[in-house]
Amino acid sequence: MQGKGIVKFFLVVVTLFCLLQYFYMFPTLGVEKDAEAYAQSVSSSFPAEVQAEKFADAESSYLDSMSSEVIFNVPMIKQFTYEDLKNAQLAYGLDLKGGMNVVLQVDLNDFIKSLAENDAPLIKEALAQADADVAVTKSDYVTRFYKAYKSLGGTNLAAAFDSDEVLRESIKFDTPESEVVRILQEKSKETVGLTYKRLKERIDELGVIQPNVSLDEARDLIIVELPGIRNPERARNFLQTTAELQFWNVYRIYDQVSPSTGAGLIQLLAQADDKLRRVASGDTTTVEAPEEFRMDTSFVYDSDGNIRTDTIGAITQVPVENTTPTNQGPLLSALTLNGAGASGAALMPGTVIGTAPRNKIKTVNEYLSRPEVMSLMPKDVSFKWGHYPAKGYNDYTAESKVYELYAIKMERGSDRPPLAGDMVTDAAANPDPTTGSIAVSLGMTGPGAKIWGEMTTKAAQDNNREIAIVLDNKVVSAPRVNQPILTGNSSITGDYSMQEGEDLAKILQIGKLPAKTKIIQESLVGPSLGADNIKRSINSLLIGFGLVFLFMVFYYGAGGFVAILALLLNIFFIFGLLANFGTVLTLPGIAGIVLTIGMAVDANVIIFERIREELRSGKSLLISIKDGFQHSYSAIIDANVTTILVAIILAYFGMGPIKGFAIVLIIGVCCSLFTAVLVGRMIIDWWTVTKGNELSFWTGPSKNAFANLNIDWLGKRKMAYVLSSIIILIGLGSFAMRGFELGVDFKGGYSYNVQFDRNENVDLDGLRSSLSDAFGMSTLVKEVSTSNTFNV
Repeated sequence: MQGKGIVKFFLVVVTLFCLLQYFYMFPTLGVEKDAEAYAQSVSSSFPAEVQAEKFADAESSYLDSMSSEVIFNVPMIKQFTYEDLKNAQLAYGLDLKGGMNVVLQVDLNDFIKSLAENDAPLIKEALAQADADVAVTKSDYVTRFYKAYKSLGGTNLAAAFDSDEVLRESIKFDTPESEVVRILQEKSKETVGLTYKRLKERIDELGVIQPNVSLDEARDLIIVELPGIRNPERARNFLQTTAELQFWNVYRIYDQVSPSTGAGLIQLLAQADDKLRRVASGDTTTVEAPEEFRMDTSFVYDSDGNIRTDTIGAITQVPVENTTPTNQGPLLSALTLNGAGASGAALMPGTVIGTAPRNKIKTVNEYLSRPEVMSLMPKDVSFKWGHYPAKGYNDYTAESKVYELYAIKMERGSDRPPLAGDMVTDAAANPDPTTGSIAVSLGMTGPGAKIWGEMTTKAAQDNNREIAIVLDNKVVSAPRVNQPILTGNSSITGDYSMQEGEDLAKILQIGKLPAKTKIIQESLVGPSLGADNIKRSINSLLIGFGLVFLFMVFYYGAGGFVAILALLLNIFFIFGLLANFGTVLTLPGIAGIVLTIGMAVDANVIIFERIREELRSGKSLLISIKDGFQHSYSAIIDANVTTILVAIILAYFGMGPIKGFAIVLIIGVCCSLFTAVLVGRMIIDWWTVTKGNELSFWTGPSKNAFANLNIDWLGKRKMAYVLSSIIILIGLGSFAMRGFELGVDFKGGYSYNVQFDRNENVDLDGLRSSLSDAFGMSTLVKEVSTSNTFNV
């Protein structure tokens, strides 16, 4: 065999690579076992009817608390958290794990309507027609809108959009309509992309491990899978809420927020921590203020001697020392305060109150919301966390594993921000031509520019105070105001990379996007059904593999063992590569693996049958093996290439389970070709050529089986023509008389999995008839492959 060295190289590399993927499972198994034990101890004290729910909640809470904890350490290389290792493993789909699947449509109707300042009635009518035409034409939304606009008598599309502050630079009164359509398509695509990006970031807050979010740009669809989700209603609201951008004034750590004592927030939090510690120990006496923290302001300088800053037209970004005060209570066990270093100096920006790892944020929030803590805080303080991980301790440009806590200054008597994101007209990141640093430009509407001018004037006069930019209650940046900005056009500069600047610009643009998402398809799968599906899937794989093993060994003897060894290696590679590619394994995916097993054995059958023919013709074993492989390649390649082509089409056009099936099939076919043809040949050559051993490709009963079979297939072609024609005519007649029973995927509607008590005797036909009568329409009811579970 030519190229044995290359085959060996790839065999070793892929094997080591897959072993690494499997190794990731072992550290997480210990955490999940502890989570199960903890959930069992918590739920056992509840009544039997709610134990399952309490168990699931406690297990989910435990795993979420461990998400940021380091559970495996490779010295001098990397520390792996539970979340790191879990995300590197093969994820289960909803049909195997249970959870929620949602297909979201990005609603561009309101977005385009908000851009149209003139000719509103005609625009609204055209948009309504574009919504209605979605079932007729599969073109993009803007194209459908434009066709409807022209059909309704619209004459100048540019005139409807040339007054909008977002588009006035690109669309004039005389801009050609084709150019207007192109610009609207560009803006709509940008809106869909930003909505998708924001949803991906939002889902982390739901506490879902290994979520799967994908975008279908052609249809403006976002497909979300949330395995193990416990609160579907919260998820629905979460996924459909429009992103909210706000601008707030912000407290500094050394601001004197307590009128009576002149204490700052750090001192008040230390008092709150001491109070919580005393309450936890059973001491209900009056809590005295602890010894005051010393809050000296210190900054870190870069190599040029400049303070590291992030400013409007600057906040200090300084590494934080991860130490905590002594004699701390429950709050400060989770939250590291700014200025909690040995010297008591402010080691972070003055707007940062403290830091906590992601898995401690929920704990900190619970303590901060307690009445005994809230009573100590100013009424106008609202604590909010940073959107991104803080900058690293030693490397300023690197992300650390902690998030920053900010104290937002609320307006008296109102929870509304002084300035909202709908006042933003545009944002972009560009290098500063003078300094070369990345600057994010920010434009405002007329009313927004007025409010922005008032905010920045007050901030500049108040010792160049910072203004926090908040997205969905998370602070994305808190730049310092150097001077009043009265024109509405700002420049945010800082120690950004180009990617960080672009990310901030996109977040600022989200504030002007009214695009909403609406759920057009949703399905829920219970965890018990998922567990039953896993069990049945494993059984099907084992039974299929066992039958293949028995046949190959019985029919091909020692050669069958080589085929089984290659097949085992094939399955090993498939699961390892699926984990690496981030593929979500579903029931259709398992069907693809079973199909792959059959195709892998099919390649061995073709090769072995050719070898047997060569042996019967009198050739030696080595020559028969060589010719058998050589003469089999064309048939094997033809069959597998056509399968891959079909799978590529399914992967490109399909969604959800269909796409998953296609990806599994593509990986499986490639692994089959590698193991059955190349690795199998290498094993056989090693045994026969290198070791000089004999290798049989038949057993006694199978040696001459079908060897002398002589059927005149072509002579019976007329009979085949007649039989095929009859079957085709029956199919056409059935289609003409009955048509297809379209499911909710094609027709719309609702789909439910309903599970009855296992002891109940449910009649499928009776259930279908009863439901059809109740709904007044034909209802499809199918039995799911588990006891007393039906899909309606």
